[in-house]
Amino acid sequence: MPPSQDTDEAAAIAQTRAWVTQVIVGLDLCPFARREVERASLRYAVNRETAMAPALQSLLDECRRLDDTPAIETTLLVFEGGFADFEAFLDLLALAEELLSLEGYEGTYQLASFHPDYRFAGVPADDAANYTNRAPWPTLHLIRETSISRALAHHPDPAQIPERNIALTREKGTAAMQALLDAARATGASAADGEE
Repeated sequence: MPPSQDTDEAAAIAQTRAWVTQVIVGLDLCPFARREVERASLRYAVNRETAMAPALQSLLDECRRLDDTPAIETTLLVFEGGFADFEAFLDLLALAEELLSLEGYEGTYQLASFHPDYRFAGVPADDAANYTNRAPWPTLHLIRETSISRALAHHPDPAQIPERNIALTREKGTAAMQALLDAARATGASAADGEE
């Protein structure tokens, strides 16, 4: 029997949650993530759209949900069905940023982006630094600007966070970082299977 859409969505959420816990928090790639994981204030939303317009509408819907739900600190919008091609995902990201500005959300929400094939411009595909933004699924992360400002004000050296992450991932190496990503996928898939 083929998996249902609900099962696919549960697996995508479980894999993304495992990645956040094991990679983002586990390696301290985002020094602000642990608090939100512990508070259970992250929302994981799955979108199966493959076309640009409905995918952007889902992002706008998540902005409105954040507007209406202060208990949700941040949302990870996981594109389980589309945007597997990194260039198409970059097009989505560019349009998403334009949309936030057009809808008056500039200064309210900020976007971070993650993708299984994430690659920084001018960096080889096999550079471990790319794993600072690699995730099990194409993902747009909606973050409240006020929360970023508040968190950065209490961090001793926020400018060093990206450099530290690049150094850490390069020190671990591409094979080790891929193994961590694979482990998050496997853990998430097992967790989703257990929920069936």
